[in-house]
Amino acid sequence: MHAEMNLAAISDKCLACICQVESNCNRNIKCRLDGASDSCGPFQIKNVYWIDCYRPGSGFRQCANDYTCAKGCTRAYMRRYGGRTCGTTCEDYARMHNGGPTGCKKSSTNSYWRKIMAAGCSRNS
Repeated sequence: MHAEMNLAAISDKCLACICQVESNCNRNIKCRLDGASDSCGPFQIKNVYWIDCYRPGSGFRQCANDYTCAKGCTRAYMRRYGGRTCGTTCEDYARMHNGGPTGCKKSSTNSYWRKIMAAGCSRNS
């Protein structure tokens, strides 16, 4: 456990909604160009996100494309930033996943949050 992590914990349901929105939770999806960089795996993780989740696995693409590693990376990212730059609701986590550590404060992540709600999650799920 890293000393800088907070005690925030994303729920399994919220993680499932993020996975659903990102890839229909397709465990076989690989990397695709998203903007100027690749987004990879079922959670569509970028290299900078993987670095922020403490570089689990044997490398960025390996971890992002492995469901278990990617899920753990997402949990670690939320523990790192949840409660520090944003709150600890599913909405905060989803908007951070989409918009970075301060994603909950960006209006550009509102449409992503609507997709998460359409996938079956609520603010406190």
